[in-house]
Amino acid sequence: MKFFCAYIFMKLNIQNETSRLREVILGIAKDNGPVPLLEDAYDPKSREHILNGTYPKEEDMVAELEAFNAVLKKYDVKVHRPKVLNNYNQIFARDISFVIEDKLIIANILPDRKREIEATEHVWNQVEKAKRITLPENCHVEGGDVIPWNDYIFIGTYSGSDYADYITARTNIDAVIAIQELFPEKIVKSFELRKSNTNPKENALHLDCCFQPIGKTKAIIHKNGFLVEKEYQWLVDFFGKENIFEVSKDEMYDMNCNVFSISENVIVSEQNFTRLNKWLKSDGFTVEEIPYAEIAKQEGLLRCSTMPLIRD
Repeated sequence: MKFFCAYIFMKLNIQNETSRLREVILGIAKDNGPVPLLEDAYDPKSREHILNGTYPKEEDMVAELEAFNAVLKKYDVKVHRPKVLNNYNQIFARDISFVIEDKLIIANILPDRKREIEATEHVWNQVEKAKRITLPENCHVEGGDVIPWNDYIFIGTYSGSDYADYITARTNIDAVIAIQELFPEKIVKSFELRKSNTNPKENALHLDCCFQPIGKTKAIIHKNGFLVEKEYQWLVDFFGKENIFEVSKDEMYDMNCNVFSISENVIVSEQNFTRLNKWLKSDGFTVEEIPYAEIAKQEGLLRCSTMPLIRD
């Protein structure tokens, strides 16, 4: 008599940014490698810290990620980690893949970062093959530009003719079109982002660097991150001005928009975000404050470090 064991696949479910989190991939900083050469910097903020001699140390980034990990486990979230690659930056798990509904989309990212995808293969192999999507090569996309929000998918992009000149331009219009085709029942709304290879205060690396929904009806936003004012205004009107926390240029630089929701009521935030954290608490949110200022030196923060797999 033969016995067959049916393989149970992971049941992905991401409808929005704030429903109760159950499973997530969290980046790692172990064996992160030396300080990059200036010509190898992927963003202007990393470039700035390389020039200033203030690029973050591995032990500090490991400690920050473990503080984040402890908060996730406090709320009974199942945490997956990438396999450790030798001398390789694997902090920003959101860049390399993202989930919408029950589909895992493998991002087409900068060629130098393809090994990061391989390091999470043990996770996405748990997903039914038909639910794993790789977009065509002409579609450039990173997860920080993609924000599912119930009936909507918000996507940051840059469509200027000089797209190829910006290492900070990570998601193109071809990807926006492809995601709309994948989810025809959703309303896909794209936003042109401000890009700079050299000035981090004039660069929205991803949409989640200048905008993020929180709770059920609120959002954090930085106006100057948007190239087109009417697109920024659409978001303000959508959420309601009274529900918006406006972030200054310096706060955007510090990554105030890039907090992370464990649920509609619980938000993980950087401990130095004094004005934002005070506003969140006054609105009834539970704010889990952790140190993350060293990781922020690479122009990414809490949302960038995570790739949610399952929310209720």
